[in-house]
Amino acid sequence: MLIKSKNKSALLESQVTDEAIYKDRRKVLKQLGFVGASALVAGSMPKIAWAESPSAFKTKALNFKKSQYSDIPDKLTPEKKVISHNNFYEFGAKKDQPAELAQNFKVDPWQLKITGEVDKPFTLDYNELFSRFAIEERIYRLRCVEAWSMVIPWLGFRLADVIKKAQPNSKAKYVAFKTLHDPEQMPGQSNRYLGGGIKYPYVEGLRIDEAMNDLTLLSVGLYGKTLPAQNGAPIRLVTPWKYGFKSIKSIVEIKLVERMPKTTWNKLAPNEYGFYANVNPEVDHPRWSQASERRITSGGLFARNRIETQMFNGYGEEVADLYKGMNLGKHY
Repeated sequence: MLIKSKNKSALLESQVTDEAIYKDRRKVLKQLGFVGASALVAGSMPKIAWAESPSAFKTKALNFKKSQYSDIPDKLTPEKKVISHNNFYEFGAKKDQPAELAQNFKVDPWQLKITGEVDKPFTLDYNELFSRFAIEERIYRLRCVEAWSMVIPWLGFRLADVIKKAQPNSKAKYVAFKTLHDPEQMPGQSNRYLGGGIKYPYVEGLRIDEAMNDLTLLSVGLYGKTLPAQNGAPIRLVTPWKYGFKSIKSIVEIKLVERMPKTTWNKLAPNEYGFYANVNPEVDHPRWSQASERRITSGGLFARNRIETQMFNGYGEEVADLYKGMNLGKHY
């Protein structure tokens, strides 16, 4: 069992490269018995050619409106990097594998079910993902638990609007999410080495007040178009004040529940990945610092674009009240 600790390795934080963190995160999978030797060989830092996505999976332009989050000072991460550098273990645990292995992913037809402790459950089909709710642009910072970050122009609609339509009852305290389980399409679900040995389907959760927060987005696109397969098509969650693994991809079910739901990374390594997963520079990962991050911009893979990490990823004004009185070191 891994013990959460404030002690770090002898390396200075400034010397801990993203490659070291990448390998270290996969080391814990091996320690837990989830990843075999062949996966570790394959799990060395991928060689990433910042290329356009292969043409097999087609995206299309979306109609959308600007929002209050469309004008921010942060420089956007180039689209070719957003679609080439992905954590989506259903299509491989290496950063460049999803862009390659998800190109034959079929998203139409699709069904997203909103169920559980609601008075009016309903289902959205593929076309309704883009027509039932007004789509707007929101430029958010994305902070990965691996200490890298991007700035992405998402397209989508508020999760709160979806929940309100379903009319939750008084028992609805949490929201549980589930990714599509389709091993024939998602090779990481059927190959424990390719998919990191995670127990699928991938599941996530939020407290109901987190889900209803104005920032919480169901994204159906980025950079003016529908989502690429490797970025979570056709619909994914975006919670910009939390670490990226909370932003579950390719969602097929949103279920309102009474008790805190289990979540994939918390089940896998509970002393490393908490339920809340709020970005917090004062609470380190047991094996690396969270005080700073490498912002992926227009430079090369190992460009030293290192910046200080902000509490709640800079969204404290919008979300800090959600955690008033909580010990965020304990409830990480």
